[in-house]
Amino acid sequence: MKNKIWSLILFLAITFSVNAQKKFTEGTISYDVIITTGSDKPKNADFLDGTTVVNYIKGDKSRTEMVSPLGSLTTIFDGTKNSIVILKDIGEQKYMITLTSNDWRDANKKYESISFSYEDGEKKILEYKCKKAVARLGDGTTYTVWYTPDLIPENKNFQYETRSLPGLAMEYETINSKGEKTTYTVSKISYSPVPASKFDLPKSGYRVMTYAESKAGG
Repeated sequence: MKNKIWSLILFLAITFSVNAQKKFTEGTISYDVIITTGSDKPKNADFLDGTTVVNYIKGDKSRTEMVSPLGSLTTIFDGTKNSIVILKDIGEQKYMITLTSNDWRDANKKYESISFSYEDGEKKILEYKCKKAVARLGDGTTYTVWYTPDLIPENKNFQYETRSLPGLAMEYETINSKGEKTTYTVSKISYSPVPASKFDLPKSGYRVMTYAESKAGG
């Protein structure tokens, strides 16, 4: 009898855990961005205050829009066509950069060897309970990530640097070579359907170039 009771308890615990998790297949995830320079003197990064990042996800397609006071940077990823395009809008300068899978890996090579260690600690962001992880890059750089295991993105392409986390990154940091820290914090999650037109590419108005050409300065 005891064995049957423990089996029932175990079954209910597993069922509750599975039901608590939600696969994120379509919707919008918005982040607020804060850049810390570690100096009282104004720097170029200070002009990026107010930057936002919005991720539109629909199946294996994603569109990430980073909008700052200086302009916008949009990445459109179509997993079905294995197509990656970056749109850069800076004032009157508009570029459409096409990338291959190898180009995409090269653009994100600093995150190729990323590893995560998981530590004690909890934090609530929006209505989600988040767990703490510490990311370590190949060069030894570390930063903190708060993620929720209750939301599991099926499409990992929209966030290369956190794709191996067992959940959605709700707050995370990046640090550049100048020691400037950028913190991304989720401000809104919407499950509303994303129009297919959101992933259409502009047919005019942009100078088209390859990833190699963009690295060489166009």
